[in-house]
Amino acid sequence: MVDPRLFGEIDPPQRLLMGPGPINAHPRVLRAMSADLLGQFDPEMTAYMNQVMALYRPVFGTENHWTMLIDGTARAGIEAALVSLVAPGDTVLVVNFGRFGLLLTEILARIGAVIERVDAPWGEVVPMAAIAQAIERTGPKLVATVHGDTSTTMAQPLEGLGALCRAAGALSYVDATATIGGMEIATDRWGIDVVTCGLQKCLGGPSGSAPITISEAAAAHIFARRHVEQGIRRADISDGAGLRIGSNYFDLAMIMDYWSDKRLNHHTEATSMLYAARECARLVLEEGLETRFARHAAAGRAMTAGLRAMGLNVFGDDAHRMTNVTGVYIPDAVDGERVRTAMREHFEIEIGTAFGPLQGRIWRIGAMGYNAMKHKVLLTLGALEACLVAEGFVLPVGEAVPAALAAWHAW
Repeated sequence: MVDPRLFGEIDPPQRLLMGPGPINAHPRVLRAMSADLLGQFDPEMTAYMNQVMALYRPVFGTENHWTMLIDGTARAGIEAALVSLVAPGDTVLVVNFGRFGLLLTEILARIGAVIERVDAPWGEVVPMAAIAQAIERTGPKLVATVHGDTSTTMAQPLEGLGALCRAAGALSYVDATATIGGMEIATDRWGIDVVTCGLQKCLGGPSGSAPITISEAAAAHIFARRHVEQGIRRADISDGAGLRIGSNYFDLAMIMDYWSDKRLNHHTEATSMLYAARECARLVLEEGLETRFARHAAAGRAMTAGLRAMGLNVFGDDAHRMTNVTGVYIPDAVDGERVRTAMREHFEIEIGTAFGPLQGRIWRIGAMGYNAMKHKVLLTLGALEACLVAEGFVLPVGEAVPAALAAWHAW
């Protein structure tokens, strides 16, 4: 047995997380998480649940009644959406432009879906015309994509996607983990049926809760597959005629009944994470959506300007860049991991590495949520400049911060 005295109290370094996420949680969110726990059917607790539903509707840009939380990381929301929408043998079209589009195909393959794809090279997005052609070619039951893919730092345009899907009789799903709270998510205007996200990026919270919104059309499809587990069956909740959803924990039909006035005893709500999600949404709405989007755009613009002023090359298509994460090529003859290590050890700043074909080729530098602030962008740029100079990289010293300041003040 391990002697607990061998381990001290948790005391992590006060690191500035300027990678693609997670980022530093807002202090108000951390304070909310320290509040006392409640029983899951305590009237105060169910009132908080209803408040969360109301708070996240404007964050998602929707009036959907079914706007709630999935207990788990952002991937829990993705899995819940896909396993509840898709039955084995269903055709799903994945709009793929990076690692997280490929993640959708991985999850769908485990469900047993017939997967079709329409792809763009990493650093680009898929044109809407190509999506329309792929829908016509494949006749999918669901079209699934990511809004902002942090692996490539690109944001897929979604205006018009819902209309294409409805015209083809398909439902639509979007993973908005990387952008919600930092870029506009217009669920209703775009006509998207299901959108999921996480707290740990622009919302400024910890990983562990996955907000979700579900249209009436998607809800009807999901409830048609409702099969309540035997130990909690009730006379007022009837099964659907469709194929049972292939996961108990991620069964959206039962989770929706849990969040409804029925209060089906599906699971014990992650109370502290609900408090966190609630405070994240309060912070977003207090600041104002447009002001918050503009702040993230200013931070991304400043970061990009500063990197270019150092003589570095920014990755990807400028026209479709996420505002909150910037990819930048690692200069030739510079050891990218040595620079990342120096950033942590000397400045307590973390920037991100990359995946797949971009591994070892780019850094990913984020400025989102509580970290999308002018001084944090400037500190990151100054630290990166110092670490590059220490590696022998020749750059115009002192140019990055003024360039970033000028770009920020263009807001």
